Order: sequence, then C-alpha cells, then structure tokens
Amino acid sequence: MIYSEVIIVGGGPAGSTCAWKLKQNGIECLILDKQEFPRTKLCAGWITPNVVKNLKIDIKKYPHSFITFDNFHLNIFGRNLRLKTLQYSIRRYEFDGWLLKRSAAPVYTHNVNNIKKENDCYIIDDKYCCKYLIGAGGTFCPVYKTYFKKANPRPKESLIVTLEEEFAYDYHDKNCRLWFFDKGLPGYSWYVPKGNKYLNIGIGGLSEMLKRNKTTIRAHWNYFIQKLEALSLIKNYRPNPKGLVYYQRDKTKVGQIENAFIIGDAKGLATRDWGEGIGPAVESGILVAKAIINGSKYSPKPIKIYSSGLILKKHFNLCLSKIAADFYTRLKFK
Repeated sequence: MIYSEVIIVGGGPAGSTCAWKLKQNGIECLILDKQEFPRTKLCAGWITPNVVKNLKIDIKKYPHSFITFDNFHLNIFGRNLRLKTLQYSIRRYEFDGWLLKRSAAPVYTHNVNNIKKENDCYIIDDKYCCKYLIGAGGTFCPVYKTYFKKANPRPKESLIVTLEEEFAYDYHDKNCRLWFFDKGLPGYSWYVPKGNKYLNIGIGGLSEMLKRNKTTIRAHWNYFIQKLEALSLIKNYRPNPKGLVYYQRDKTKVGQIENAFIIGDAKGLATRDWGEGIGPAVESGILVAKAIINGSKYSPKPIKIYSSGLILKKHFNLCLSKIAADFYTRLKFK
C-alpha cells in the first residue's frame, strides 16, 4: 500500500494548486486522477489577473499559448456593451498539464472507487493510504460522494448545464464575446479565441430554469450556432459539442469533515454570475493547503461569490452581478 500524508483526488487547477502549496512547505502529498495529463477539458478557459497572481505565473515565461484581452464585448438583454478589462485566455489542455507538472507532486492514474477510514487513515481502494484526504475531482468527486453528500447537499437550483466545444479554427475576430440571457437563456453563451488558432464556443444555463421555461440547452445551442453563423464568426463548420454539468455557489458551508476536505467544483464554488470555476478552484486549493500547514480549519467563506467586480468598471454604472442575481431570483421564485 502506498502511503502519503496527503492524498488529493483530482489533478485539475484545485488539486494541483493545493499540491503545489503543500510541496512548497515540505508536506508530502500525491495526486490521483482517472485521466492521464495533458487531457481535454471542457472550459471557456479565460482566467483573471487574480488567478495569475495567486498562482504566481510569470506570463512571459509561461511556455504555452496565452492571450490577453483588454476588453470584452458583451450583449446583455440585447444591449451591446464594450467593457475595458484585463483578462486572459488559456487552453485547459495545456494549462492544467503545466500546473500539475509544476506542483512536483507524484501523480498516479487511478479511478477512485472505494474510500474508507480506519483509525486515523483514509484508505482508497486498498491501494493508497493517507492522513489528510482532499477531494478535487469535480462535480462527481468520490470524496464528495463518500463524506459530504449528506452534510453538503447541492440544491438542484444551482445546477448549471453546458454544451461547448474547443477546436482548431482560423478565426478572424480576435475579441472575446459574451451574450447574457439571449432569447431567455438563464445564463450566457461565449466566443473565446485561444492561442495557436484554437477557438472555444459554448453555452451554459441553470438547469431548473430551462425546465421551467420548457426548453433545453440543445435548443439554445442550435440558436447560438445560427447566431454565430449570421455574424460570420464561424463558417462552414459543423460543431460537435459535449456536455458538462457543475454547480454554482450556494449557501452550504461544509467543506471539511475531520481530515477530509472538498475544493473547487467538488465543493460547488463556481461564481453566481459568470459561473467562473478556475479562480475559486485555485483559491480553495490554497486555503486547504494553508489549513493543513497551519493545523487550522478550512472554510471557503473568503472566496468571492461573484466575479463581476473583477471585470466591470465603475464608470459604466452597471453591476452585472446585481442584474444576474435579480434575474435568477425572479426566475427561481416565480
């Protein structure tokens, strides 16, 4: 049996960031992930300056594609806005693999099936053993299912469903474009150029609202593709999207039970307005690492619930987070 003081289930940004911090402080840890890295990951893939800061990334030395956006083109309830900002786009295929390698933690390709606790040790599939167990395996994380499902139930109203695709494409429009609440969509759609001529397009919305509106994410996807074609943003391309589900931030607070923790999408930390997951994943990974290092309790409370304040400027006299929150509330409680 392989023993490590800390075992992290999931090698995405939450897990690799946590391992990176632990290793920096001399704490033994290893990572288990069911996939080999680098691997394809569905994600719009833009990151904020806070992510760059928290990860201490030197942009000039980052070895993969990295695009800077100094503005976003937004359409909100049919109103076009051009907002000054500072954001970046990365390819998760490259970014996640780089973060995992940088963590310097041993990585084992293993699909976790069974977790049990004996005395003070967590035992995984009778192969791995640890004192501290961290669930960073996304929405369907086995650590969440084993220890947190009852204590930390996820409200169905917080479930986000998406269809998205990233593909090689010789795009001519280098702007990041977002459409909010288009044709009644309880969410938004996006067009995000990536480095090396890759393009990410996608659409996401709250599942329960789609049901109440008697529509589907696929119907909105078809409308979105027609829009992209009408705007000449894509031509002569037949999309082949894949689905992803995750949870936006809710009021549940349980992120630690004894020496077990959940972070990132396993905790359901995506922001309530943009559904941003990478930033909260990185922050939660750092917070858990600090809790283990300092022997303190972990709480996700310091992580911001909304992303909009990172992006919108005061002189626009517009607070997207408030608009989104009000819109969601009206739909939820109709």
